[in-house]
Amino acid sequence: MLLCLDVGNTQLYVGLFDGDKILLRCRRTSKDQASSDEYGIFLRTALRENGFDPSLVSHIVMSSVVPEINHSLASACIKYFDIRPMIIDQTIKTDLSILLESPGELGADLVANAVGAIHRYPNKNLIIFDFGTANTACVINAKKQYLGGLITPGLRLSMLALEQQTAQLPTVELRVPEVLVGKNTIQYIQSGLYYSALGMAKEFIHHVKHKHFDGQDLLVIGTGGFSKLFEKAGIFDVLEPDLVLIGLQQVFKLNS
Repeated sequence: MLLCLDVGNTQLYVGLFDGDKILLRCRRTSKDQASSDEYGIFLRTALRENGFDPSLVSHIVMSSVVPEINHSLASACIKYFDIRPMIIDQTIKTDLSILLESPGELGADLVANAVGAIHRYPNKNLIIFDFGTANTACVINAKKQYLGGLITPGLRLSMLALEQQTAQLPTVELRVPEVLVGKNTIQYIQSGLYYSALGMAKEFIHHVKHKHFDGQDLLVIGTGGFSKLFEKAGIFDVLEPDLVLIGLQQVFKLNS
C-alpha cells in the first residue's frame, strides 16, 4: 500500500492507497512543529484505529509547502515505517511542461494538484482552484503545459486580517452567507469574504478563457478545504476534494 502525505500550511493531509483506490483519509494540524515521534505515532495510530496494518505500507510519497516540517516527517517515515519517502521537488518527473520563469518555485502542492488533474481529465484545458489557507489557481492546457496561475489570501487568512488589524471586527464562521446584503457586522463580513473569493474566481475564469484559450472550452476543477462552500456557486465543473492525493499517487507511479 502507498501512503501519501501532503503538508499544507494548516494541515497534514494523509491518504492510504491500494492501487488506485483510496482506502483512508485523515488529517492533523501542521501548525504545532511536532517531533518525528509525534508524527510517527500519529500515522501508525491513524492506520491501526481505522483497521489497517501499518506494516503493509510499502511506499510513502510526500509533498510539503512547510519546509521546517520536512525533516521531522521524513524521519518519522524512516523510524516508524522503515521507508524513506519520495519527496516532490524540481527533480521529480511529472509529465508536465512547466512554463514558468523559475519552474523550481512552483509549490509541491500545486504540482500534485496539476498531476492529479491531467491524470483525471486528460487532453483538456484546465483551471484548478484550490481554496485553502491560500486561494490558488493553476492553468494547464490540453498539451500538459502548465501556463501559470495566481495566489490570493484564503478565506480564513482574510478573516483573521480583518479581526487582527481592526478595532471592532470579530471573527466569524466561514460559511455560505445567508444574505447578499448584510444587516449586521457578521453578515457584512461573511458576505464580503464569500463574494470577494467568488468574484475573483469568476473574473479569472472569464479572462483566462478568452485571453489564453481564445474562447475554447475549459474544465474548472475545485479542490481544497473551503471549496465545498462554492460547490453550488456555478464556478466549478467538478469538485475533486482528493485531487492532491491523486496527484501524489500518480507522481509516485511516474517515478517508481
